[in-house]
Amino acid sequence: MTRIDAVVIGAGPNGLTAAITLARAGRSVVVLEGADAVGGACRSAETTLPGFRHDLGAAVMPLGFASPAWGELPLADHGLDWIAPRAEFGQPLDGGRAAVAYRDIERTARGLGPDAERYRRLAGGLTSDWERLRPALLRPLLRVPPHPLTLARFGLRGIQPATRFVSRAAGDAFPALFGGCAAHAVLPLERPLTASFGLLFLALAHTTGWQYPRGGAGVLSGALASYLESLGGEIRLSRPIDNWSDLPAHRVAIFTTGPPALARIAGDRLPGRLRRRFLAWPYGPGAFKVDYALDGPIPWAAGALSEAGTVHVGGTIDEVAAAERLVAAGAHPERPFVLLAQPSVADPTRAPAGKHVAWAYCHVPNGSDLDMTERIESQIERFAPGFRDRILARNVTPPRRLQAMNPNLVGGDVGGGSHAGTRLLFRPTMSPHPYRVTENVFLGSASTPPGGGVHGMAGYGAARAALAGPLQ
Repeated sequence: MTRIDAVVIGAGPNGLTAAITLARAGRSVVVLEGADAVGGACRSAETTLPGFRHDLGAAVMPLGFASPAWGELPLADHGLDWIAPRAEFGQPLDGGRAAVAYRDIERTARGLGPDAERYRRLAGGLTSDWERLRPALLRPLLRVPPHPLTLARFGLRGIQPATRFVSRAAGDAFPALFGGCAAHAVLPLERPLTASFGLLFLALAHTTGWQYPRGGAGVLSGALASYLESLGGEIRLSRPIDNWSDLPAHRVAIFTTGPPALARIAGDRLPGRLRRRFLAWPYGPGAFKVDYALDGPIPWAAGALSEAGTVHVGGTIDEVAAAERLVAAGAHPERPFVLLAQPSVADPTRAPAGKHVAWAYCHVPNGSDLDMTERIESQIERFAPGFRDRILARNVTPPRRLQAMNPNLVGGDVGGGSHAGTRLLFRPTMSPHPYRVTENVFLGSASTPPGGGVHGMAGYGAARAALAGPLQ
C-alpha cells in the first residue's frame, strides 16, 4: 500500500487550508470528510424557499479576508469573490438610533456623539498598528512576537473586561458598538480579556473590513477545495473516521476535529494524561440559529443599518452584558444578544429580485433544547418594527441540529471550546507547540490558536508544524 505524506481529517476551511499548505510544499495529501460535501460549518444551501441561499454555519468572515493563510492563494481563480458592504456592522439602540461602524473612521466617529474624539484616537491607533498586530494575534501566544511593543500595547487594553474598558464613555453609542464586538468572546463581558475581542473586531472594521463571499459561505469552501485539487490533493467525501484503522497509510495525520474526537480515534496512541485531558475538553455555550427568507429588506428604525452586512441586536452594553451573563450561568435570556447577518443588502445573488435573506443566532446554554425563535424575533422587531410581516419562511437550527450538521459544533458551540479561564489564550494546552499532539499527530481546529472563526489559520499552523517536523 502506498503511504501518503499526510492525511487530513475534516474538509472544513481549516482542513482544506492544511492540505493546501502541504500540497504547495510538494507533499502528497488526502483529505477525509464524513459529510457528502466539503465545508464543514462553512456551507450554503436553500434551506427555506427556492432561490433563497442561506449559510448553514458561518456567514460574515472578517478574519477570513484578513487571513495570512489565504492572502497569497489564487482563490479568485477558483470562484471566490469577496463583498464589502457599505457599512461593516451596526448596533441599534432604542429611539430609532444606532451606532454604525464604517470603514472610514471619521464617519464612524461622527455617529458616536460625545465619544467621537475618544473613538478617533482608539481606532486610529488600532489601524496604524494593524499590520504589526495581525501576525501576532493570529498565531500562538507562547512565542516571541515580531513586534512585542505593539502587541504589549494591545494586550494592556485587551486584558480588561469589556465593561470596564468603556466605563468612562460619555454616551451609550460607543459602549454599545464595542460591547457587540466583545460579545463574540461568548463570555460575560465583565470577564478579563473580553475587551480584546472588541479591539480586534474594531480594527478589522477599519482595515480589511467585515467581508463575506459573494454567493454564500459555501463559495469559499468550494474555492479552497478546487485549488487543492488543482495542486494534486485528493478529497474523499462520505468517509467518517471512527477508528485509527479507517485512516489510509500515512506519515502524518492532521485532525481538524475537537480534542475529544481526536482522543477517541487515536486511543492509546496518545499519552494517557493527554488523552484524558482531551476527552474532558470543555465546550462553551451553544448557538440557536434561524434563517429567514424575507419579502423585502429588514425595516430598521435606524435607516443606516440597512447598509450594514452585520447587525448586533441587543441594545446597550448593559443589556448585552446581562444577556451573556445569564447564558454563562446556564439560563436563557428573555432579551438575548442576537448576531444578525443580512448579506443580500450587498449581494443580490442570495435571493430572488426584491427579496432578501437574513441569518440570526443567539447564545444559549450548551445543548439547549429551548426554542428561542420568538425571543430572537422580538428583539429584531424591537428595533425593526414590521420585521415579522416580511417573513416568508424560516428555518430553525437549534444546537443539536448544528452538531448533527457538523460534529465539531458540540452542543452548538461554534468556537471550538470554552473561552473561560486561560483557554482563551492557550488552546488546547499551554505549550509553545500547540498544534503538535505527538510526533506524527497534529491538531489544527478551532480548539487551537487562534481559535474560532473562518480564517484557516489553525489548519495552516498545524501544516507548518508538520512541515517543520516529520515532513521536512
